[in-house]
Amino acid sequence: MAAVREAPPASLATTFCGLSFASPIVLLSGCVGFGEEYTRVEGFSNADCGAVVLKGTTGQARLGNPPHRVYETPMGMLNAIGLQNPGAAQVVTKILPELDFRETRFIANVSGSTIEEYVEVVRRFDDSPIDAMEINISCPNVKEGGVQFGNYPDMSARVVAACRAVTRKPLITKLSPNQTDIRENARLCIEAGSDGLAVINTVMGMAIDARTRRPVIGNVQGGLSGPAIKPIALLKVHQVYEVAKRHRVPIIGQGGIVSATDAVEFLIAGASAVGVGTALFYDPLVCRKINAGIAAYLAEQGFASVADLVGTLDTSRPAAH
Repeated sequence: MAAVREAPPASLATTFCGLSFASPIVLLSGCVGFGEEYTRVEGFSNADCGAVVLKGTTGQARLGNPPHRVYETPMGMLNAIGLQNPGAAQVVTKILPELDFRETRFIANVSGSTIEEYVEVVRRFDDSPIDAMEINISCPNVKEGGVQFGNYPDMSARVVAACRAVTRKPLITKLSPNQTDIRENARLCIEAGSDGLAVINTVMGMAIDARTRRPVIGNVQGGLSGPAIKPIALLKVHQVYEVAKRHRVPIIGQGGIVSATDAVEFLIAGASAVGVGTALFYDPLVCRKINAGIAAYLAEQGFASVADLVGTLDTSRPAAH
């Protein structure tokens, strides 16, 4: 277990869904295993981030999709893991007790193929020390469940409402970019009881091997992440913020963040916290650099806190170049 370190500078402390975060950085689901994966990297500490989102968890154990599951693309990565996990009971009884909740906040990622399965998993995590739950209604690499729920606002709201009924812990709904109107989806999820929103999940994509004329990913399609999707993610955060701010619901902005400048842009667009995922695969210590860069930006621009920067985008005129 990694040693507890001093928290990042006080100016980075923020609040999300009533939870105190030492940093606005959130490590994204699927990128850090069940919270222990990167603690084996020398110099890495979960204390460098505000929260860690655990790997997607379903009611029963899943083996996931056939290989290949991951493929590097220009400025990004395709993945189709297929929610491989040991099941909610195993996570709650075996994995959570091994996590050091003094280091950071831990958020469970709840996944399912039916509304009943979502409810089952939420019940399991409700009776655990987990700090909050992220409802994954928008996974593009499983053939059932994810896309079906995440791309239809009414269905998304039904999932959120069912989960809300069985827990008082904060619920964060992960929204899909692969839908007609993300603002309507956000509105209905908030009205159904979502305390926060994660914007966005990966963008649906595929890769083809021209020599064999076959798909590279065993699942044919997968989720595209990394810098390639950052402009899409920024726009979606800006659009959702227009809805979320009326209800005082915070957003985790995510999609292609690899630097402090990227993180700052998402905060300006309306995110209260920023998710880091794909960048960890090639720079496991990137969080420390992002923290330092955000702190420097706040000091340079005269902001007393991260919260003061959130939603400060000036759309009255374009920036000079």
